[in-house]
Amino acid sequence: MSIKPPLYLDPVGFQLDRRQGLARQLYQALRERILDGRIASRMRLPASRELAEALGVSRNTVVRAYDQLYAEGYIEGRIGDGTYVAELSGSPAAGKPPSPQLEIPQSLQSRLMARGPGAPRGGPPQAFRLGVPALDLFPFDIWSRLQAQFWRAPALEHLGYGEAAGDPRLRDMIAAYLRHGRGLRCSPDQVLITCGAQQAISLCAQLLLQAGDSVAVENPCYRAAAQAFAAAGARLRPIEVDENGMNIGQLAGVEDCRLAYVTPSHQYPSGVTLTLARRLEMLDWAEREQAWIIEDDYDGEYRYSGTPLAPLASLDRQGRVLYVGTFSKIIFPALRLGYLVVPPKLVEPLTQLRALAMRHSEVGTQAVLAEFIARGHFQQHIRRMRRAARSRRDALLQNWPGAEAGVELPPIEAGLHVCVPLPSLECERQLVTKGASVGVELSPLSDFHVATAERAPRPGLVIGFAGINERNITLALAKLRQAWR
Repeated sequence: MSIKPPLYLDPVGFQLDRRQGLARQLYQALRERILDGRIASRMRLPASRELAEALGVSRNTVVRAYDQLYAEGYIEGRIGDGTYVAELSGSPAAGKPPSPQLEIPQSLQSRLMARGPGAPRGGPPQAFRLGVPALDLFPFDIWSRLQAQFWRAPALEHLGYGEAAGDPRLRDMIAAYLRHGRGLRCSPDQVLITCGAQQAISLCAQLLLQAGDSVAVENPCYRAAAQAFAAAGARLRPIEVDENGMNIGQLAGVEDCRLAYVTPSHQYPSGVTLTLARRLEMLDWAEREQAWIIEDDYDGEYRYSGTPLAPLASLDRQGRVLYVGTFSKIIFPALRLGYLVVPPKLVEPLTQLRALAMRHSEVGTQAVLAEFIARGHFQQHIRRMRRAARSRRDALLQNWPGAEAGVELPPIEAGLHVCVPLPSLECERQLVTKGASVGVELSPLSDFHVATAERAPRPGLVIGFAGINERNITLALAKLRQAWR
């Protein structure tokens, strides 16, 4: 039985603005009332002429609104009997309270909201933000010229869907760079292009881990990697880091450990280097336990004495190491390009997994980056960035307010940041708070600690020095000296 409508609808309730499209506004108002139940299913609507008179609009306005509702299935016409609201089984009854908001499962929410730094901070570089290279030195004139050349007449194959593993030429260039520049022997087929190091780590976690698996992480550690493993359902097993890197003796004592995550070239955030003896121990452990190692070489290009250290993966002869690299610390983070170098047997499953998550990275950017590397600009830029980072490191060392901080800086032999140990958590809190009061960003070392019952967080400061020039470093340190005094 249909519901007879009133012959008059209050035009005030619709609040039509006559300076804009009336038909569209009327359609939206009727649609909203149908969806929230104020106009019930099977209700007969007024004739177009009657509703037009009630609202003080033209009949064509109502007809167009009705036509749109009819096309989308909200109303239906019955020959000789008028227009009715369609039967919408999912439509809520009038007056029914809205359903509660979708909630993230508590277990997942607790893993994602674990204590520690969250997403990297946006905005322009400032003293002394972590993870930011010398963005002011990038050759944007060269990059823009290469980009214009690509888009002026792109090949047709670049305009369709790209390969999930990445642009073939870019993979060739990366493999060649790793062989000649980093001492890592690999084929282009082993290289997968990702949207930065974080996606590479997440893909590895999704493929290699099942809920309940144990994952060894450095302590202190890169929290975003630990959270990626926790989100995959893994149990984190923090392994202490000393002056020689991750303690492999502790690692060997972890039962049923499926995977270990390590930053061997420049440990994040302590800055120590994993010694050769421990690298070999770690590879022996992986072979013995049939476990995997994720090596994150996030700023391995920055070495201030001698050549950059060869990656842990270059020593791997059993196919147990997955090597994570990124262009964020050499080019700029907004590029969102990184790469994975994996054992041959993992290439296909990781490629399929990446295709499910994100079919491929943006094709034009990959092609331009491949050309940037092929023409020698990338290696030249690496040398420029390394010189700049060394100079900015020196400015930090020369002007550091050691007397006011109560501690001197340790030697800085690699990387884009330095870790300064402090005597207490209270001292850490005071220095960070006073720095923030004068606009200087300092990261507390304790935030990178994975909580354990056996050991309290280490106090200290983690200071990124590469993102701003020498003059601004000197000015920021003068502010700290005054605040800490």
